[in-house]
Amino acid sequence: MRTATLVGIAVAVVIALVAIYFAALPPAKPSPSTTSTPSPTTPSATSPPPQPPASTPPTATTPTPTTTSPSPTPSPTPPSCERLVVLTRHPTDILDLTRTLFLQSDVAKKYGIKDVVFRPLAAAQWRPIIEQGQADVAWGGGPTLFDSLYKDGLLLPLEGDEAKVAIAQIPKTIAGMPMMRTGPDGKVYWVAWAVSSFGITINTKVLKTVGLPEPKSWADLASLNYGKGVLQGFPVAGLARLTQSTSNTRIAEIILQAYGWDQGWVVITLTAANGKIFGGSEAVRDAVIAGDIGAGWTIDFYGYTAQLQNPDTKYIIPPDTSVNGDPIAVVKNTKCRAAAEAFVAWVITQGQVVVFDPKINRMPVNPNAFNTPQGQKRPDLKAIYDQLLTLKTINFNDTLALSVENVVMYYFDAAITDNADILQQAWAKLLEALNSGKIDRAAAEALAKKLGEPVNFTDPDTGEQVKLTLEYAMKINDKLADPTYRDKIYAAWREAARKKYQEVASQIP
Repeated sequence: MRTATLVGIAVAVVIALVAIYFAALPPAKPSPSTTSTPSPTTPSATSPPPQPPASTPPTATTPTPTTTSPSPTPSPTPPSCERLVVLTRHPTDILDLTRTLFLQSDVAKKYGIKDVVFRPLAAAQWRPIIEQGQADVAWGGGPTLFDSLYKDGLLLPLEGDEAKVAIAQIPKTIAGMPMMRTGPDGKVYWVAWAVSSFGITINTKVLKTVGLPEPKSWADLASLNYGKGVLQGFPVAGLARLTQSTSNTRIAEIILQAYGWDQGWVVITLTAANGKIFGGSEAVRDAVIAGDIGAGWTIDFYGYTAQLQNPDTKYIIPPDTSVNGDPIAVVKNTKCRAAAEAFVAWVITQGQVVVFDPKINRMPVNPNAFNTPQGQKRPDLKAIYDQLLTLKTINFNDTLALSVENVVMYYFDAAITDNADILQQAWAKLLEALNSGKIDRAAAEALAKKLGEPVNFTDPDTGEQVKLTLEYAMKINDKLADPTYRDKIYAAWREAARKKYQEVASQIP
């Protein structure tokens, strides 16, 4: 028994000594494979994003767009950005369809994008949002706005391989106007997603009935020849009250730049004399569709809509007009640059099918859009697109237009809209005198010019007689923001125009 006890004590002592030995050893060095930080597998926000797939898988409700898209190339998994924020000037029909199609696309899945939040805000609100890093993309609003953002350093270049492949599909110019903004560094800062134009939508059946040819220019609608409709009791031209239509205001500005200030007002005024003034541009379009007028001022997509609704209608782009590309860009301070570029690339490739929706009816910028099933159903748009590629339009000056925009709108309403009855009576008397041989064409053209020229009026501030020249318009344009001043000068224009129309009428035998 004593021997067993001694053996047990010896074993315990040995075990204790072994434990003390191992406790005194230094800790073993861990291997690099178990303690080093794993290498990142996602590119940074500034790395070129991977290529999206060439097409979107078909769904039960969404046709597969087949517009040529950048081919995928082997690349690391892109960084995930669950939400993109897009500043925009587009209406909800474009935005809703774009969101639906994009979120179903492989591009959205690849980048982990689960939502696109559109913020349809006035352009003046964009800058602080971009500067605070609260947006990723800017979309729509015209090249003047985007060039301003570019000059202020608020747009990022589209540098990724995916974006470059997509941009390569877009014509650099259409109708002589740029479809992208390339900086001195050779990088593209915005690219057009659609082409916008301003023109004349006609009802061919009405014009044929009245015995008039299709108009070739803005001036045709203001001509003595188009007065045939007035003589038949069917004025054929139509335009909108400018304070109620941004598109018709732009058309008026185009005409003033194409023909010069004085002659431009002759064209605008006599177009109204040859027809009807409507409350808005939609009413002009609808009147053409219904056959209530033969020709009206419209933005392009109103013309495209008319063509779908009435086969007797046709959209015409006169050479004395303006065409521009509607931009899309990635903005400074985005936290999702790669995903934002992927969205831009999608919009100008696969996303081009959005324009063919009957509620949207825009002109795609990418010619490959017409190769899609949706595009092949729109030969009307393809014919206009082909025309645009060779059309030479005026070099429209946005800065000049903005410098007189208030004057253009309010002078039109005061001198033309409010005096439409007196103007149209004087015009009808002139047409009848010419038609009956009481005056010759030269005399008629001279009297027509007097009817249309800007008025001489009493300046409400100085009491002096002045003419509404371009220089005077630029001088007072900003003052029209003051309702008191605007009311005074509006009344002066209205009264001066009424007296002028009555005076010209008195000179007609």
